[in-house]
Amino acid sequence: MIQLTKEQPNTPGKVYLVGAGPGAVDLITVRGAKLLEKADIVFFDALVDPAMLELCPQAIQVAVGKRCGKISSAQQFINKRLVDAAQKYQVIVRLKGGDPMLFGRADEEIQALKAAGIEVAVVPGITAALAGAASIQQSLTLRGVSRSVAFVTLAQGTENVPDANPISLMTNPSADTLVYYMGRKDAARIAKQLIEQSTQGLSKHHAATPVQILEAVSTLRERQWTSTLAGLAEGKADDWFDSSSPALIMIGEALRNASLRNESLRSENLEGSSPEIDNGLQDRQILTNSRRRA
Repeated sequence: MIQLTKEQPNTPGKVYLVGAGPGAVDLITVRGAKLLEKADIVFFDALVDPAMLELCPQAIQVAVGKRCGKISSAQQFINKRLVDAAQKYQVIVRLKGGDPMLFGRADEEIQALKAAGIEVAVVPGITAALAGAASIQQSLTLRGVSRSVAFVTLAQGTENVPDANPISLMTNPSADTLVYYMGRKDAARIAKQLIEQSTQGLSKHHAATPVQILEAVSTLRERQWTSTLAGLAEGKADDWFDSSSPALIMIGEALRNASLRNESLRSENLEGSSPEIDNGLQDRQILTNSRRRA
């Protein structure tokens, strides 16, 4: 009689694409956390907080992250590893920063798994744009001001993309509020293009439109930069950016109230003894969220 072990299942395992959320460990969903607790193997992104892996000490943990300008795992290689893992383990978690279905290459992984006859499920996560709006306590939509939001990225992998041109800027959408992911290196260029388009009547975002930039949203390292499109176009944020942290650029009139509040807070901080704002001490389940403003 042959006895099957965990690494010799009689049927392929199931792969779960799980959203890790914007950064803070306690912002993963309950469903995602429960899957981590019973996973046999976890493939995680570079932006996943190492503390989140403490939720799955029993699992084999494999880093397959991608970071701009650094050595990264090729998407085809990740796809193959997921397919191979399903032949050996029953519960496979692919842990992705934010939400798996937004700028996460989820479609390629789902299609590769389905083509191999492997069952796959998706567990959504909080994307950085929504965490950023919560952080500055300003809705991305506002009655009478903003009725549309666009999530945009200029980062474009060229794998399996015919005639891809990663250098050219994509056309900016016409939404009332724009949220750019992975736009740090193109920040000034984005602003200049929007201002130029506004003079041609092609964009509703002009030089005085508010801009909020957040880095490492929801984590202990979160920072915020507040200005206008004109300031961004002049490169005033260039030296502020931290290349080791993910940045989120939010643009639109709906953010104007947040901009005014933050200007007031900045003035208070300059008059006080410390520029640090501490929102309270929290444990592993509820993490500290200190912010520095520039």
